[in-house]
Amino acid sequence: MKTDQAIMAFSQSEKIKAGLIWIAQALELLQGLSGEERRGAEKTIGAMLNMVGHEISLARNLAPHDMWNMIEPPIDRALTMIQSGVGHEAIAHLSKALSKVTNIGQQSMSLLKEESLL
Repeated sequence: MKTDQAIMAFSQSEKIKAGLIWIAQALELLQGLSGEERRGAEKTIGAMLNMVGHEISLARNLAPHDMWNMIEPPIDRALTMIQSGVGHEAIAHLSKALSKVTNIGQQSMSLLKEESLL
């Protein structure tokens, strides 16, 4: 990975991690909702997850890394669960995606530290 790609990968990984954590927390809050509130919250959470997906696509283009492709399947499964009304079960898939994003961020940070940029 080149320096400029490492900078972008690190930046994008932090943004994506934050989004995944927010979504997981929102899914926890979903448990206390019912009816129209729950359906509205599920739609909002689904939209947030789609935005995170767009950030992953952007990251893949700006900072190519094989692991970006490994993040999409658990994101897709989480989105399907949210849309199916079992959002609480999506948290495990979001955790898998978060772990992979964290690995990308750590690799990028290590490269940047080696080059005394962090």
